[in-house]
Amino acid sequence: MRQPAHGGNLAWAAALAGCPPDAILDFSASISPLGPPNSAIAAIKSQIGNLKHYPDPNYSELRLALSHFHQVPSEWILPGNGSAELLTLVGRELAQLAATILITPAFGDYYRTLAAYNTKVLECPLSLVTGHTLPEGEALRSLVIDKGQRTKDKGLLLNNPHNPTGKLFSRDSILPYLEQFALVVVDEAFMDFVPPNEEQSLIPVVQEYPNLVILRSLTKFYSLPGLRLGYAIAHPDCLAKWQLWRDPWPVNTLAVAAAIAALQDTEFQQQTWAWLPPARNQVFQGLAKIPGLQPQASAANFLLIESQESTSHLQQQLLKYHQILIRDCLSFKELGDRFFRVAVRSQSDNQRLLTALKES
Repeated sequence: MRQPAHGGNLAWAAALAGCPPDAILDFSASISPLGPPNSAIAAIKSQIGNLKHYPDPNYSELRLALSHFHQVPSEWILPGNGSAELLTLVGRELAQLAATILITPAFGDYYRTLAAYNTKVLECPLSLVTGHTLPEGEALRSLVIDKGQRTKDKGLLLNNPHNPTGKLFSRDSILPYLEQFALVVVDEAFMDFVPPNEEQSLIPVVQEYPNLVILRSLTKFYSLPGLRLGYAIAHPDCLAKWQLWRDPWPVNTLAVAAAIAALQDTEFQQQTWAWLPPARNQVFQGLAKIPGLQPQASAANFLLIESQESTSHLQQQLLKYHQILIRDCLSFKELGDRFFRVAVRSQSDNQRLLTALKES
């Protein structure tokens, strides 16, 4: 079976480990271990009887719930079949420009959507030098703008917090680019994990910039990747055009119900924000004590680790002897076999990972 480029492929991992998929402890996919919320499960069950009906093609109730959650008019919101579907629409939009600036290392699905529409890609790497963290905003200020390149005819695609490094860019460090690029797409798939008093979302300013597109995901924070649900926040004219491009009914009835319930579940949200910092610190401190491993600070629910040894070999050892799956970074060409990524899980799971790494 071919090795996956994306995390969370338990069928591949189980075949290598020689065990059932449910025996694998998955650190490769950055999904919250606290969910799905009971409220979302109850909402799904309540809608079983409605499976005989088509979903509302306008998703009015879901858009209204998202509107209340983000304090943005509902016409500025477009639900999608995970952020992957919305990325495909973004790719078609960016292909109409002269080129797209891509912050690297970059999520592999960005390359997929840009390649699908033959978009010209200009890569701009972040600094990954261990121990040399750039001051706030400097990572972004070192982009093509400083190289004197023309940007008014180009797009910019980045994620915040950044995947795979976990770096959180300040809102102020991104705002200048909205004045200089034709289109700016900010993927905020992991922003939910940043507490409200620290988050740097551009949603509060989206109505000021018709050239801004924000992508969000409900699957990671609420542990619902199997339902495939994301949404875009952008100017209504842009979203109306995307509606004409895509297939009807991309979001199913059960996903809609789960999303509405999850958005209203403030107890689950508070629980997640309370859980993550100490759990992440447990993993970071434990990794830092293991010779040959150098974890990087993260604002998200995952950590990027630099290793002195082959991480693909380490991945196979952990699977064969401990049934633990980590995310190798071979799909990030800037990282190669020197880095791996792990999700933050429960205290007992995190300790099991640390123990296995010490023995490997």
